[in-house]
Amino acid sequence: MQKIYIILTHTGTLLSKIIRKWTKDEFTHISIALDEDLNQMYSFGRLNAYNPFWGGFVKEGIYTGTFKRFKKTEAFIYSLDITQKQYIMIKNEIKKIEKHKEKYRFNILGLLAVGFHKKIQPDHSFYCAEFVKHILESANISIDLPIIVRPENFKNIKNYTVVYKGKLRKYNKEKKREYSIINNYKFKLT
Repeated sequence: MQKIYIILTHTGTLLSKIIRKWTKDEFTHISIALDEDLNQMYSFGRLNAYNPFWGGFVKEGIYTGTFKRFKKTEAFIYSLDITQKQYIMIKNEIKKIEKHKEKYRFNILGLLAVGFHKKIQPDHSFYCAEFVKHILESANISIDLPIIVRPENFKNIKNYTVVYKGKLRKYNKEKKREYSIINNYKFKLT
């Protein structure tokens, strides 16, 4: 078995505040990562931390880009157990999109249409939730999400394990702290 990580976030940007007000959702962005440390998260979003309307395929990091600029980003992180074959399929699909990223566009119209319960998705375009849904479906992972998908809908996927909830910047620090506590506890038992 392999694990992938789904990262729901709310940055507090003007656009995310508008989306939150409109949808009443706790989280307004979603990314996917293939490693527990979230060294590389993949999504569709801002290509520039200062411009919400210039978007596309992005490789995100906890301390880079938009998340670097918005230090108070809230996160909900969970893992999904998948097969080795599904993991490879996900990795290959992400690589394919990354290799041809110049032909992919951020689906701003589709994002706006979500508020009106409409689906607009031109070819080779995604907003964040469409992208993550596409990646999971490309690996035949049963996710049962609505056609008009929002980041918040991913909380309804079955059989996930909550990894963390809190400030995104504190994720690795909290993970290391918990690991240290567990190891110290084991050490005291022996």
